[in-house]
Amino acid sequence: MAKNFRLYLSEELNLGKNVTLNENQTHYLKNVVKYALNDTLNCFDNKNGEFLCQISTIHKKNIVLTVIKKTKDFTRSPDIWLLFAPLKKDKTDFVIEKATELGCRAILPVITKHTITANIKTERYIAQSIEAAEQCRRTDLPQVLPPASLEDTLKNWEKDRILYFMDETLESQNFLAILTQNKSKKAAVLIGPEGGFSPEELTHLRKLPFAKGATLGPRILRAETAATAALACWQMIAGDWSIK
Repeated sequence: MAKNFRLYLSEELNLGKNVTLNENQTHYLKNVVKYALNDTLNCFDNKNGEFLCQISTIHKKNIVLTVIKKTKDFTRSPDIWLLFAPLKKDKTDFVIEKATELGCRAILPVITKHTITANIKTERYIAQSIEAAEQCRRTDLPQVLPPASLEDTLKNWEKDRILYFMDETLESQNFLAILTQNKSKKAAVLIGPEGGFSPEELTHLRKLPFAKGATLGPRILRAETAATAALACWQMIAGDWSIK
């Protein structure tokens, strides 16, 4: 029986291959979504695309899948990165989930002067991004990088990648207008912490040749709202939907 479930597998997938699931994946299929022998599901491997797989063997602690059909070619998401100051647990989970759904190729936690949490768990962020990718039907996974200071991140920045920083002082141009004028296919969005960027950080950002300040309207948005809104704007105006 076919069910509407999708799974990421770290092992490379090819037609006819048998793949043994780990205990966690096996438990989820058997006991949560109630899959049985000969049921099928879609799996992707972040390399070759998406495949229809059939449950060929069920053991107590693992399930074996057989790859029976390719359903979708591998497609890399547009080259947009999200840089954000980590928030409290649930809000950071929300940011990771939405960044993945909106097609970020890379997610970078950055530590700013007003960042309020030091509880940064990269493994958790990766798990959140995988779950979101399974749900939204991406065939690639975003790269989730370890946290770094804003200063170090800017110091090592790729100069050909535009960095759009969201400026809550409202002294910058509207983000939609900026994107219409600068449809760069290699870009990043920087969202500050709940307390905003410090005056020193804003001054530094405004002096960088690769950085452009932008506003998201007349209201002050929560950090997680700003991240979602900015990425949605970029995806609709500047995103390259033809990337393979």
